[in-house]
Order: sequence, then C-alpha cells, then structure tokens
Amino acid sequence: MVYSSNSMGIFGLDAFKVQVEANIERGLPYFGVVGLPDAAVKESRDRVRAAITNCGFTFPVARIIVNLAPADIRKEGPIYDLPILISLLSATGQLSGDYDDSAFIGELSLSGDVRSINGVLPMTIEAKNAGFKNIFVPYDNCSEAAAIEGINVYGVKNVYELCSHLTGGKELSPAKYTPPAEPNHTIYPDFCQVKGQFEAKRALEIAAAGGHNILLIGPPGSGKSMLAKRVPSILPEMTFDETIETTKIHSVAGNISSGHSLVTERPFRSPHHTISPAGLTGGGTIPHPGEISLAHNGVLFLDELPEFPRSTMEALRQPLEDGVVTISRVTASLSYPCSIILIGAMNPCPCGYFGNSVRKCVCSPSAVAKYLSRISGPLLDRFDIHIEVPAVKFEDISNDLPSERSSEIRKRVNETRKLQQERYKECGITCNAKLTPGMMEKYCKLDSRAVTIMKNAFDNMGLSARAYDKILKVARTIADMDCSEIIQPQHITEAIRYRSLDNKYWKV
Repeated sequence: MVYSSNSMGIFGLDAFKVQVEANIERGLPYFGVVGLPDAAVKESRDRVRAAITNCGFTFPVARIIVNLAPADIRKEGPIYDLPILISLLSATGQLSGDYDDSAFIGELSLSGDVRSINGVLPMTIEAKNAGFKNIFVPYDNCSEAAAIEGINVYGVKNVYELCSHLTGGKELSPAKYTPPAEPNHTIYPDFCQVKGQFEAKRALEIAAAGGHNILLIGPPGSGKSMLAKRVPSILPEMTFDETIETTKIHSVAGNISSGHSLVTERPFRSPHHTISPAGLTGGGTIPHPGEISLAHNGVLFLDELPEFPRSTMEALRQPLEDGVVTISRVTASLSYPCSIILIGAMNPCPCGYFGNSVRKCVCSPSAVAKYLSRISGPLLDRFDIHIEVPAVKFEDISNDLPSERSSEIRKRVNETRKLQQERYKECGITCNAKLTPGMMEKYCKLDSRAVTIMKNAFDNMGLSARAYDKILKVARTIADMDCSEIIQPQHITEAIRYRSLDNKYWKV
C-alpha cells in the first residue's frame, strides 16, 4: 500500500505542491528516491535512515521506493527529509493519522533535529494558496513563515516534537502572526556626517524620490562612496507588496536570519569590481538570484565603475530597462525581478584629476579617452542623473555648522513617493523612473516655456530618445518635489543640467 505526505518545492521564486509517496514491499533491502531528485535529495536516504533509528523508531528492512510527484519537475535541496520520514513512519504503522490538510518541509540531522532551509516564505504562500490548513517548518524558519496570515504555522525543533503532536501527545502551538517590523534606518550612516557637496546631496535626494539611476563622477577622496553608502538612510518606506517580493528573493537565497520575518529595509548591495556576469545577474545549474536581484526594490552600488569587466557592465543593460533578468540554462529558464536604483561612482581618468581646477591631471588624452570608453554609450544612457562630485573645500570640511540629517531628507522623499504611488495606483508602478512612453504622454506635461527649453537642449546636446525620456522623468520628480502638476522651466532646466557631464567628459 502507498502512504503519502504533502510537501512543497521551489523553482526560482515560484513554489509548487509536492506529494511524497512511500511504498514498502518484500524484497532485498533497497531505498530508492525517484521523481527527478538532485544529489541533495538523494542524500535524504541516509539522513532519514539515521534520524529514524536514532529517534527510537524502526527502519524497515525491505524494498523502499519514495516518489516525489510531480515527477517532471526537478526537486532540489534537503527540504524533503521531513515529509519522507513522515511517509515512511506511516507506511510502517509507526505513525497514524490524517495529514491531508498539512504540508511538511525541513532538513533532518542524523540525530533527528530539524534544521533551517531556504525558500520558506514562497513555499508557505503557495501552501496557503493550495488550500493547506497547516504547515510544519523548521523552528528557525518559523518567524519567516508566520508573516503569512491564513495558515497555521508550526515550528518543529526535532522529530520527537512532531511525532508527539501528530499522535495526539504534546501538541505544538501554532506560531503567532508576526506583522512586519518597522524599518530600522539607524543601521545606515547619516547624511549629516557629510560636509559640503550640496549639489550631490540634492541629486541623490531626487534619485531616491523618483527611483532614478545616478552616476557620481569626481576625483579621489571627494566623497562619492561616502554619499552613496548613505542613500539607504533616505529611501522611502517599502509597500507591503514590495516587502513580500524582496523577502521572497532573500528567502530563496538563504539571507533571512533566524528569528526574522520580513525584510523591511530596502536592500543595499555593493559587489566588488571582480564580480562575474553570472554573480551579478544570477546563475548556476538551476539559476539562483544574483546581486542585481538581491538589490530588488533597493540600491545596487557599483564603486569604481570602469574597473568592472566590460561583459559584467553590459550584462546590466537589459535588466535595467526591463526590471527583470531572465537566466536561461539547459535545465531551466527563470526570471527574477530586479527593479533597482543603480548608483555608479567613478573617477574621470586613471589619475582621477581630469578636469580638476586645482590639481593637474597627469594622464595623456589617449589614456583619458581609453579609461572613459570603458563605460559604453548605451550603459551611460541608462543613468538618469550624472552629477559631478568635486573635491571638498576647506571652508566646508572645517565648519561646525550642522548638516541636514537623513531623517529630514527621508520625510521629503516619502512625501514625494506617496504622491507618485497615489498617481500611478491604477498603472501598476510606484515611481517616476518606471514610467512607460505611453504614461509619459499623460503624466509629463510641460508648459510652453519648458517645451522650448527642452527642444533647444535636444538639438544642441545631441540627446538620444532614451536621454530625452530620462530627462522628462527626472523633471517629473523635481516637479513632484515642488508639488507642481505641470513641469515648469526650472524643473526641466535642473533635469537637463543632470545630463550635461557626458558632454564634458565623453567628448574629449
């Protein structure tokens, strides 16, 4: 007779129901697992065997076949240890009961302890959608699963606890629903620690308010990295949908700490320039999220941008445009969301002082051109804002006047972002940077003088169609910060100024 238990599987960010069937019959001792398992799933045989015997149960000496259905989807990871154990104990009569309304996921130690796993949040969401009333998860993943209402979440520490609960002994208490914690902005450095650089701060505030990509250019020691690392402290609060999306990615990647539920702070990722294209966009036999997806709904900071390999930088182009990265392999093709604010920081030349009015550049014109050419025109076009970060003056760095705190900037950013969310609530977007060409015709209205300024800039600066769109989106954000429904001349002029550095540096 076949005995079964329910479990869940994970494929990219999508979870699916798995039925774990166990059949025991006479024959030479054998323990096989079928249903397209990977190596980690096949190793479940040894973990389950040891856990059963070490917990005082009897492991059957017989021919055992465990099937993971559906058999046409690849199963990976150690998450099926617990349901396999439940099916075997039921098949041997050591455990009885009706578990059709329950799902089991978890890795077993050889002693019977239940260890944490990745991807608990998306599996819990799918278990609820599939109609399960209960889900049994490792105790360390309990807080993460309990963030989902409408399903009883039981945190299991070991096999003894689970079997006692299922046989009517000491019952486990379902975990209480854990609402998302308030974001803790104090974990990030504050903008009040930055002296001077008022134009750069203004540009970063606009980028945060509208979700725009920004490129910082300046000499060494001017504070480019210092400014970028403080951007998370002024980012707007995440919506609940953004929180769920972000947590699902980090859950699959195994970045959720024990005792934590949802990711409420916008991510900030800053990979080293030696990162490979696969490390940035995602990869593996069954593709896992890369840095660009781990930064979803947050910031991806690329310091010393020209030092990144050309292939790595060019791999950003399509994901930045689409907000999704698709990774295709022989065994699978998966898509991960990657709606990010990209911040790049770079020197204008190898020595760092090209165009500097105080210190002379020692690079030859050809060396400068070669260095700047590492940033391709199409990638440069995808930065909405280009801002120069000059060396800090002595008067700015030595004064004791208090600078504006991140909390004050964040209030303005939140107000601007809420205005955009209200405006675009029927459009499926949350900020100006995501406007499509069709939406721009409706929402980026310019007055007559602003149209004239934009026309002159387009003709004189040789702007591309993408650059034109970027300027309008930035101008829309600046107008929103002024609570203006129509884009005025001062808004479009400031937005154009943030696209002028490519004429200074890339036309040498």
